[in-house]
Amino acid sequence: MMKKWMIISIIFAWLCCSWPIAASESTAVVSEDSLVEQAKSAYLMEMSSQREIYAKQEGEAMYPASMTKMMGLLLIYEQIHAGKLKLSDQVTVSETAASMGGSQVYLEAGETMTVEDLLKSICIASANDAMVAMAEKVGGTHENFVTMMNEKAKELKLINTHFTNATGLHEDDHYSCAKDMALIACALVQEGGEDLLKITSTYDAYIREDSHPFWLVNTNKLIKQLAGTDGLKTGYTSQAGSCITVTTKRDGLRLIAVVMGEPDGKTRNQEASALMEYGFSRFEQQLLYQKGEAIDTLCDEKGNPVEVSLVTMEDVYAVVEKGETSTIKTQEIIYEKDSPPYEPGETCAHLLITMSDGYRFRIPLSVEKEVTKASFLDLWIRSFRQMLA
Repeated sequence: MMKKWMIISIIFAWLCCSWPIAASESTAVVSEDSLVEQAKSAYLMEMSSQREIYAKQEGEAMYPASMTKMMGLLLIYEQIHAGKLKLSDQVTVSETAASMGGSQVYLEAGETMTVEDLLKSICIASANDAMVAMAEKVGGTHENFVTMMNEKAKELKLINTHFTNATGLHEDDHYSCAKDMALIACALVQEGGEDLLKITSTYDAYIREDSHPFWLVNTNKLIKQLAGTDGLKTGYTSQAGSCITVTTKRDGLRLIAVVMGEPDGKTRNQEASALMEYGFSRFEQQLLYQKGEAIDTLCDEKGNPVEVSLVTMEDVYAVVEKGETSTIKTQEIIYEKDSPPYEPGETCAHLLITMSDGYRFRIPLSVEKEVTKASFLDLWIRSFRQMLA
């Protein structure tokens, strides 16, 4: 009898081990807490609405290392788009720029290089010497450029950022946080556009091709490892640990992820990738307004014409969890200028949108056509017509 029961027990145990487990029981569910276990801080947002998707110690001050260069790049692209700087402009390298340590392309004092090649050196190889050379070109001095960086931080309403240099080389009073890095990245992608992303998504390139070719290899390996990734900036110092700001676009949805204080580059890339996959698996876009769609009418008696449509500058999306829908609950226009002239493409107002799921965000609005300042004769004629009316 004992032998019989032993045989039955063995058969039962074999059946339990080999019997198919229900899919719901066998599927591993990744919790939010396990996404970025090693990172000291992390942040994930959708770019167009700046909707927060994931946050971990996102406001805590940390050393940003070379992710600092995103702010410098933002100022450089603003200068380019303002017509104050051209990609073909020649930059003469100073003793200060040539002496920078860390990542570099070994610029020599007195050497000249185009803005375009210096941008490649910064975006692809994270070159400190190239960053300082551009800082001096734009700001006059490195110190003045850093002042411009801090002024831009205030303009962007960053919550915990202070810069003491343009490179990210360690200084105790040089800090930022994951959320601020994401907001800088958002502003940079908006300003730099495809011109920027064409560079940041380049795996390798050359500078000094006509004289002493120097091979640049991208420090951001996720552009080859994570589908849809086209930027943006890595960072490392012994004090900061491994950091990265990543931007990835799939099916029109662009996310920005930041991880800071990682123990090494491999872990950094793994956790940044996990953060991205989490965002794309849970969220999708919902079109609210198309680019150029009229939202309201700007009326200004001092303008010529008096009335002009306020329009969206880009397609406007809400970000919703997959399977859910959200509608506009309220919207309010906040004017940024109170008198003409108004130029198409210039941000004249913001539309503050509140969705039915409680999420709030704002988008820039511009004028459909140019509005000039009305002349004295225009104003006199309008006043005369009003008296006759």
